[in-house]
Amino acid sequence: MNAASLFDQNAIGNFWFRYLHVLAGVAWIGLLYYFNFVQVPGLAAYGDEGKARNITITQIATRALWWFRWAAIATLATGILITAVVPDYMQDFMNHAGDDPTNAKNAAISVGMILGITMAANVWMVIWKNQKVVIANATNVLNGGEANPDAATAGRRAMLASRQNMIFSVSMLFFMVGAAHYYPEAMFAATPGEANTFVIISVVLGALFQLNALGKFGGIKAGNKALVPYESHKNAIITSVGLWIVLFVLSIIIMGA
Repeated sequence: MNAASLFDQNAIGNFWFRYLHVLAGVAWIGLLYYFNFVQVPGLAAYGDEGKARNITITQIATRALWWFRWAAIATLATGILITAVVPDYMQDFMNHAGDDPTNAKNAAISVGMILGITMAANVWMVIWKNQKVVIANATNVLNGGEANPDAATAGRRAMLASRQNMIFSVSMLFFMVGAAHYYPEAMFAATPGEANTFVIISVVLGALFQLNALGKFGGIKAGNKALVPYESHKNAIITSVGLWIVLFVLSIIIMGA
């Protein structure tokens, strides 16, 4: 083996950047699950312990959010680098005529990528934007200032987006991994039209969920029945599995050989 091939363009793109992509993704999704399974329910259990809650926000949540948002950027950046560095990567995403497992593979990774990009956008454009208001309020109150009446609304917007990311994460991870280890198999052989149909339906379903989490279907206040999937981490877990089942079954129906 030529030692130079260990770090040639193909190795850098197909392994080294992919390794960093997975490593950053573990940090990002791990913190996403920490927020949803541990921190949010834990802070809710504080009850009237306002000072303790604010200390937790300023000392724990602030640090976790730093790693969370930059892990999201690192995951997104390394993913983009893979597509840019791997030789003929985008050419491989060209449609293959007739029934071809490559079309199913391309559709799967496309859905995973779209969900991942949406999740990263949620981190920076919704979650972090609103959490800055929550953190500033907690800091101000601890220093003896008046509470910001907008902090509760900001916190709820951030929570809804975080729960939406949790819901997306199950399907995102499945299609990311499935693109290499499941959909290229003989059981899937889609035409270009079938592959595109699956991607379009997946994008429409994802967009409906995203708009719902942003409060476009009745607002963000508690009591809106459209927000039931986000009102507890248990509901979000059930919804995440439900969305994955729907997308998986659709992939079988549309792209199954």
